[in-house]
Amino acid sequence: MIKFFLMVNKQGQTRLSRYYEHVEIHKRTMLEAEVIKNCLSRSKEQCSFIEYKDFKLVYRQYAALFIVVGISETENEMAVYELIHNFVEVLDRYFSRVIMFNLDRVHIILDEMVLNGCIVETNKNRILAPLFVLDKMAES
Repeated sequence: MIKFFLMVNKQGQTRLSRYYEHVEIHKRTMLEAEVIKNCLSRSKEQCSFIEYKDFKLVYRQYAALFIVVGISETENEMAVYELIHNFVEVLDRYFSRVIMFNLDRVHIILDEMVLNGCIVETNKNRILAPLFVLDKMAES
């Protein structure tokens, strides 16, 4: 099960966070700080899977953006690693350049892919269909 999903820049600032288990607000900030520190301090030659406390971290770096996913110990790391790449491909297909001004759309994309901590959709066309409908409604 996916516990949380983070998008972080190289400066360590969280750009997007989605939690699938209840974590109190003050604990979220501490958790994010520790997770970000662990991922940013690793070299590119090191593995993208980290055992951390009672769960695992799977992360990928895309230019100045890190995507970090916290998963339970029984979850398949490679499947989550590929989910991250699929998520980035969907973002690339939908957005031409600027993502950070359209965080509501990024949340919609993530919600189409992950529901209650479980991966529910990986087909790019099905993920983007609701957004294209919203865009058509906005145009008319």
